[in-house]
Amino acid sequence: MTLAVGAAEAELPGRTTVAPRAVRRIVAQAASEVAGVGQDVRVEAEVFADRTALDVRLPIAYPAPVGKVTEACRGHLARRTHELTGLAVSAIDIEVAELTTETGAGRRVR
Repeated sequence: MTLAVGAAEAELPGRTTVAPRAVRRIVAQAASEVAGVGQDVRVEAEVFADRTALDVRLPIAYPAPVGKVTEACRGHLARRTHELTGLAVSAIDIEVAELTTETGAGRRVR
C-alpha cells in the first residue's frame, strides 16, 4: 500500500512542533555519525518557533585533531538537524568533554 499526497493535501493548514527532547536525540545520533566523535554525546536544545540553539558535549577519539572534528561536527549537526526536523539551527556551542582511546571505550586519556 502506498500513500500519495497531492499538492492540495500538502498545503493543508496546521503546525508541526518538534519537542526539545526529540531534537536532543536527533542531534546526539547525528553527532555519532561524525568520524572521531565518541558515543557518549550530551545535548541540550532550545526550540523556538522555526529554529533551535544547541549545546553539545562530546568525547573526541584521541589523537583526532579536535579543531577539525568539532568543525566537521558543527556543520554536520546543522545540516542533519535541518533535514530531519525542518528547524534552522541558530547556534551550536560545542564542549569537548573528554578524549577517548579507540581500544579503551569510555576511558579517558590522562
